[in-house]
Amino acid sequence: MVMTKERKTEVIAGNKTHESDTGSPEVQIALLTERITYLTEHFKSNPKDHHSRRGLLLLVGRRRKLLDYVKKKDYMRYKGIIEALGIRK
Repeated sequence: MVMTKERKTEVIAGNKTHESDTGSPEVQIALLTERITYLTEHFKSNPKDHHSRRGLLLLVGRRRKLLDYVKKKDYMRYKGIIEALGIRK
């Protein structure tokens, strides 16, 4: 199981922009980051799992598109998301 319902609720609560927010780009990016982190750890013990590696690449691409969208709309929001999630080093 990748993410429990409780963990997903925590991620949404930590990144929502208003009370009933579940689909803003910030929340979507946070959820994708959580899944990407899980898969990265998964590959440390399962290096030959190429089917899941393809899924990881799709998730990274989807997150990249969302980040590009936010960057185009509001650069300060973009910087805030990156710093909050620790995406860039």
